Amino acid sequence: MACDIAIGANRAKVCNNLQGGNEEFYFFNYIDNAFTVVAGQATAVAAGLTVAYKYVIQGDGNTFTQSSVTDTKVGTKVNTQTLVGQLKQINAPTNVELDKLASGTIAGVIKDRNGVYHWFAKDSVNVTATIEAVTGAARTDFNGYNVTLVAETLDLAPILDAATVTAFLAIVV
Repeated sequence: MACDIAIGANRAKVCNNLQGGNEEFYFFNYIDNAFTVVAGQATAVAAGLTVAYKYVIQGDGNTFTQSSVTDTKVGTKVNTQTLVGQLKQINAPTNVELDKLASGTIAGVIKDRNGVYHWFAKDSVNVTATIEAVTGAARTDFNGYNVTLVAETLDLAPILDAATVTAFLAIVV
């Protein structure tokens, strides 16, 4: 039986008012089903998700990329999510926080520059973390942390609806 894909059924004309990049990262300890998802949209925050940590980011080096690959020969599908963020200024407290982040079992939410919130690492308890502390060479070089997180999930990241964004932001510290 063939799959009915209904290409284009949900795509209206898109305006030319979008911006690339991200504004904020929120990380939390991974829990199963942190959000209720219906048709690719997160519609509620789970009771077990009680705290998330906010990182404000700036600049153009902050990206969230998803690459979904399906192999019909073997019947597999994987979506690789790569989150790259730059956090300004190296300091001892941030060293400790990022060590915990890299060692923990995490998931998160990314707010892009269009105000859209994406759930990172929805069903991935194995997030690979690379943390680079960079001092730069010239006086105008970047000084801070390059953080790269990679997760493998089944589907593209769910988008949080407005009510879920409000509920989620209420648990952010």
